[in-house]
Amino acid sequence: MSGNIQPPKAQMVMARDFVVRRSELTVPGHSLKMMAKAATSNADQVMFDLEDACAVSQKVVARQSVIEALNTLDFKGKIRAFRPNNIHTRFFYRDLIEVVEAAGRNIDVVVVPKCSGPEDILFVDCLLTGIEENMGFEIGRIKLEILIESADAVLHAEQIAKATPRVGGLIFGLVDFAGDIGAQELGAEQFFYYNYAKAKCITAARAAGVTVVDGVTLAIRDNEACRRDAQMGARMGFDGKWAIHPAQIEIIHEVYTPTSEEIARAKYVIDEYEKADVQGGLGAIVIDDQMIDAAVLRVEWKKLAIARHAGLL
Repeated sequence: MSGNIQPPKAQMVMARDFVVRRSELTVPGHSLKMMAKAATSNADQVMFDLEDACAVSQKVVARQSVIEALNTLDFKGKIRAFRPNNIHTRFFYRDLIEVVEAAGRNIDVVVVPKCSGPEDILFVDCLLTGIEENMGFEIGRIKLEILIESADAVLHAEQIAKATPRVGGLIFGLVDFAGDIGAQELGAEQFFYYNYAKAKCITAARAAGVTVVDGVTLAIRDNEACRRDAQMGARMGFDGKWAIHPAQIEIIHEVYTPTSEEIARAKYVIDEYEKADVQGGLGAIVIDDQMIDAAVLRVEWKKLAIARHAGLL
């Protein structure tokens, strides 16, 4: 096609490089046993944590455990991530340098906690680029996921998401955000009390063309609480959810994966729309008494992208 007009399917992509992140399982970086179990799980992404999950006495020695896990475990195609400590702590720069120098070829994502604004992301990006150059790694291959977990971060979410092409996603950090603003709700009513903050994260991520993941459900033995939070997050527009226990993964996947009926309908809607555009020049059609236009197609495209990742197509 000529000019700036794109065929229908080319207009459906929701993200710069769409990555399926239905679940992100976080485990303590000091436990090789837990990291090994995470690697065999069904999570889309695993994150080895040097920050909140590690006691201060364990933070330095845990680096070597994370390095060993990244270099020796079989992740079976999962996204491999680790979280260093807050950039304003004495641990951060050695976390990043030691782990990336030793295991950078086996790291896909660095999760950046306690971000306040885009300047934090530019600092991490610059340091990471220096490590890559020094080690002969591909520049920019390791992406950044940014935790939005403070009032400052929420207010600067748009600038954070667009700070550098290395940013691949945002994560809403429920517990730290609640603590930062002095709130108490961490359960069933979080989508009411933190609607603005969650919506800001989603909007900023979509504007930047990156993924956006919701925070944790702390009640690890309450499957219905996890399901409720996942369903609310999916309806709101999140791409997935953090898991803090392997038992939560299948519940999250059930919510964030389209059913066989939804997959069949998505394929039908996209095919019918393309026919209408090519054969009749129509930009909107009606299927089962529902209007279908380019905006609806993006929702259907996302369902098929997730279905392919899940091996359902």
